[in-house]
Amino acid sequence: MTVWSVIGSGVAGLAVASELVSRGAEVQIFDPAGPPGPHGCSWWAGGMLAPWCEFENAEEPVLRLGQYALDWWAARTKIERCGTLVVANSRDLPDLRRFSRRTERFVEVDQAKIAELETDLQGFTKGLYFEDEAHLDPRQALRDLHRQLKDQGVIFHRKLAPARLENAIDCRGLHARETLHDLRGVKGEMLVIRCPDLTLTRPVRLLHPRMPLYIVPRGDGVYMLGATMIESEDSSRITARSILELLSAAYALNPAFGEAEVLEIGVDLRPAFPDNLPRIRRLGHTIYANGLYRHGYLLAPALAQGVADLALENKHSEMVDEDRA
Repeated sequence: MTVWSVIGSGVAGLAVASELVSRGAEVQIFDPAGPPGPHGCSWWAGGMLAPWCEFENAEEPVLRLGQYALDWWAARTKIERCGTLVVANSRDLPDLRRFSRRTERFVEVDQAKIAELETDLQGFTKGLYFEDEAHLDPRQALRDLHRQLKDQGVIFHRKLAPARLENAIDCRGLHARETLHDLRGVKGEMLVIRCPDLTLTRPVRLLHPRMPLYIVPRGDGVYMLGATMIESEDSSRITARSILELLSAAYALNPAFGEAEVLEIGVDLRPAFPDNLPRIRRLGHTIYANGLYRHGYLLAPALAQGVADLALENKHSEMVDEDRA
């Protein structure tokens, strides 16, 4: 039986392995960094399964392919299906109207409905509610996939993959740039804070003029604040400006965030191709699956399905880059 070797155990690698195993394939995984952890950019994601919101500034495949993610992840980890709430301060209502024109599958909500959805958001008169969206805890999702794959007999090798490896699937993100020369890194910065005085039950997006903010509840008063999108490959630090903007936007959402405890500061580089859409390329004996950009958890299931189609059935999905394969 053919053994498929997945290289990399971030969200792309684990999702590809999970999809292959679900179709009866035998899989092994190589990653010298070991189990999922802070070393990978997947660790620092927001975990929003929000294809309709993301369509505001993304291409059509993100909307269409991202919808597969909700049921795919629900079969493998816990997801919260309580939608996304988008709000703006009174002076920024033109931004809310522009957001509504660029998205779909939402209902307009007034101040009373906003307060009904989130009792700690009292100062917003208008918003958009995307009821069909969901979110998950990225770290728990990675742990769940890792555990499930081990239980299903997948062998994890904590070492570099051999130089000559047949039936390999490279999911190493930016580490694959020696082969994928058009791949670039896009810097993202985020904060994890604890604010036990507030209770938010769903992701909230604040349309802020300087830095649009999303805040994702993690439970027990813990929230993820994100995230910047900077065309830079310096992942060594977060700027004071970014911290100030993130916290200022959170304060604008609710002043109680001013008393929050900062638990973590994260910086990562998201792998992206020029059009910010993922690609699958077959070069020699290796299939390369990469370029998830800011849509890691949203598009990883569709990417995994495309890889499995190519590897097991030689079926080319729209993600397969024919010009370079």
